[in-house]
Amino acid sequence: MYLSDFFKKNRTSNYDALSRVRESNDIAHWIKFFLNAVFKTSVHGKETLNRIFTLKNETDEKIIAMGRKSENARKLITLLYRKPAINVKYIMEQLVLDKRAARSIISTFEKAGVLVEITGFKRNRVFEFKRYIALF
Repeated sequence: MYLSDFFKKNRTSNYDALSRVRESNDIAHWIKFFLNAVFKTSVHGKETLNRIFTLKNETDEKIIAMGRKSENARKLITLLYRKPAINVKYIMEQLVLDKRAARSIISTFEKAGVLVEITGFKRNRVFEFKRYIALF
C-alpha cells in the first residue's frame, strides 16, 4: 500500500484535518481521514493486483505459443516482473544466453507485444514491459 500517494493527492484535506487536531483537539476527524486513506489505497491496490493477474494470464498464453522458446520465455517474463526495463546484455547475463539467442527472445517478445523498444537506437537499446509498467 502506497499511502503517500493518497496524502499527496489530498494534501489540502490532510492539512485541514491536522489543523483541526491542533486547533480543537479533534483527533477523531484525522483518524477518519487516515482510515479513508487506508481503505481507498487498499481498494486501488486490489484493483492493481487483479490487473496484474489478468496481464499475467494473457502473457502466459503468449509464452505457451512460443514453442521451443517457451522455457527461456518463462524465465524472461519472471525477470520482467522484477525489472520491467531490460537490455540485451542483461538478458545474456541473467538467462546465460549468447547475444544471438538474447536478441531472438527479445524479438519474439516484441512480436508478441510483450516488450517495446523505447530508445530508438540501433545499439544499446532498452526494452520495456510497457503494459506492466502502465498498471502502476
